[in-house]
Amino acid sequence: MSGPIGAVWPGRPYPRGATWDGEGVNFALFSEHATRVELCIFDPVGRRELQRIELREHTDDVWHCYLPEARPGLMYGYRVHGPYRPEDGQRFNPNKLLLDPYAKSIAGSPRWSDALFGYTIGHRREDLSFDRRDSAAGMPKCRVIDQAFTWGDDRRPEIPREEMVIYEMHVRGFTALHPGVPPALRGTYAGAASAPVIEHLQRLGVTSVELMPVHEIIDERALVNRGLRNYWGYNTIGYFAPESRYSASGNVNEFKTLVKTLHSAGIEVILDVVYNHTAEGSELGPTLCFRGIDNAAYYRLQPEDRRRYVDYTGCGNTLNMQHPRVLQLIMDSLRYWVNEMHVDGFRFDLASALARELHEVDRLGAFFDIVRQDPVLNRVKLIAEPWDLGEGGYQVGGFPPGWAEWNDKYRDTIRAYWKGDGGVIGEFAMRLTGSSDLYGRSGRRPHASINHVTSHDGFTLRDLVSYNDKHNEANGEDNRDGHNHNLSWNCGIEGDTADPAIGALRARQSRNFLATLLLSQGVPMLLAGDEFGRSQRGNNNAYCQDNEISWVDWQLDAGQAQLLEFARRVIALRRAHPVFRRRDFFEGRPIRGGEAKDIVWLKPDGAEMSDREWQHDFARCLGVYLSGAGLTETDARGRPLQDDDFLVLFNAHHEPLAFTLPPSADGTRWFALLDTAREDGVPQQPALEPGAAYRLEARSLALLLHVNARL
Repeated sequence: MSGPIGAVWPGRPYPRGATWDGEGVNFALFSEHATRVELCIFDPVGRRELQRIELREHTDDVWHCYLPEARPGLMYGYRVHGPYRPEDGQRFNPNKLLLDPYAKSIAGSPRWSDALFGYTIGHRREDLSFDRRDSAAGMPKCRVIDQAFTWGDDRRPEIPREEMVIYEMHVRGFTALHPGVPPALRGTYAGAASAPVIEHLQRLGVTSVELMPVHEIIDERALVNRGLRNYWGYNTIGYFAPESRYSASGNVNEFKTLVKTLHSAGIEVILDVVYNHTAEGSELGPTLCFRGIDNAAYYRLQPEDRRRYVDYTGCGNTLNMQHPRVLQLIMDSLRYWVNEMHVDGFRFDLASALARELHEVDRLGAFFDIVRQDPVLNRVKLIAEPWDLGEGGYQVGGFPPGWAEWNDKYRDTIRAYWKGDGGVIGEFAMRLTGSSDLYGRSGRRPHASINHVTSHDGFTLRDLVSYNDKHNEANGEDNRDGHNHNLSWNCGIEGDTADPAIGALRARQSRNFLATLLLSQGVPMLLAGDEFGRSQRGNNNAYCQDNEISWVDWQLDAGQAQLLEFARRVIALRRAHPVFRRRDFFEGRPIRGGEAKDIVWLKPDGAEMSDREWQHDFARCLGVYLSGAGLTETDARGRPLQDDDFLVLFNAHHEPLAFTLPPSADGTRWFALLDTAREDGVPQQPALEPGAAYRLEARSLALLLHVNARL
């Protein structure tokens, strides 16, 4: 639109945001405490403000109008009038252009200056520091879109939860260096939808990609001043708009094409979403959107000092889940991404913050009640990061039925065991079998546990076996940021080394972690690049490294290619055998009235573990017998499923030992399928007699199969 808009009609209070209906655009903005709202129209590139239209219609705290002459592509923002009284929680400032919380597309990034702040920086009296500079020149702009898209016969893969193998992936970092992706598409949604990427995911065998945040984000001013960016993206400003920096075309439909392409390949799309805080930060942060629209409604304020924010997130603010319009915003956003973008589920960052009704974390908070009864959202995958930074915020195992959780107890236990720590085999066994202590009590199943050894937050797999300490100097925070409790082991030398013995041990440890993760009950999650040993040079908090530190390097050496092939083999084994992905927990009791148990824990001499032996601090070795006849699942016709029997042997000791294989009633042999002591993972002794001794090398895992004669 090149000229001013003439006709202004009353419009409707719903739907929120800017909605093109084929004839014109309806605008609707919630603000409970505003006294006046202006819609600002900009030229096609968002540089020049062409017109201000006062929204005179006001229904149930929603300001609205309809512009019959407006079309998709129109650039807009808001100016909201009201009291500026920080002591009362009110921070209205019409000099600041504001983004629409429901904007479907946001163009541009902030050009940082003091004008983007609602107060005069450096002023001693906050209540007298009202800043009158216009911020429009430095602000991104909202853009009206046409939501039409040809989905064709797109269908959600609807992977059963117990069959999922999740792959945590960053859209930009995954393809930024990919030689098979056209240069113009690298680091974009289109690049992630390209044939080489889809082929890699399919050959690896993952079922679901979990995309790190793709909602529109803001790079913090402090990072920009240091020449860095918010690479991870946990700094959301737009809950309906796909992040524009990942778009090669600048069109929202590029993200839809990515989803459609992944679905065609049989792969689900799960979004990592950040509804606990926004990019506006603390009371000292900029005025970009929510703060200027209605600060007291959108944010949790400290009751004793409403100038300040309640901060359960460590990011300066917490969204006010106690307000029905904020709850509605989040629910509308979630439904939009399911209905309009066809995504298959969500992983909620710092999900405990969403559960806080007052101060306590309420397991049955309004948010969970609303999600559970919603006809759209109760059909998709819901995954919680089950903690926040507030008191009582650590809620692993505490989320309601229907939710899965990132299980950090699994991560820490598996790391500690393969590091060689003593006294952990009992905990190790519990985590290996799905963490029934955490999820069984509430009636949930093993797939409630999202098992991971690594994730975006912390060391990569290669760095986990290469560094004892974090090396985050590139972040510009004097290595003070990031975790110190990594439970990592460098195998003898810190960082890169040409020592072949150290390199071989690190490769073995990497195979140990991958095999343990993929053979555990629950849902395994791989960090992108771990399947071939990607490194971040010891940086365990690469949130601001939009460069080669974080990007996946696709130039693989022989060892990396070998690790990739190993990962593919183990994933294929998991997918082929339901005994590794049970829907129910093991019971440890005889199966269907027989003598054989569904699971038996073994000592190296082949005898069953006693209660006392679980307490031995020196124990580093154990085996687990998994009965394929002990499955409770049924096939499509309701017939009980059966599988072969398996034996998984673990040795975290620094010396090899002989493990006596269990006897067999029918005399059939054991077949060795995996041995992490071997560079290629292929055992030297493929077939062994019952009662034979299997040589289990130091720091290694072996998987053996016993053909079930009952099949």
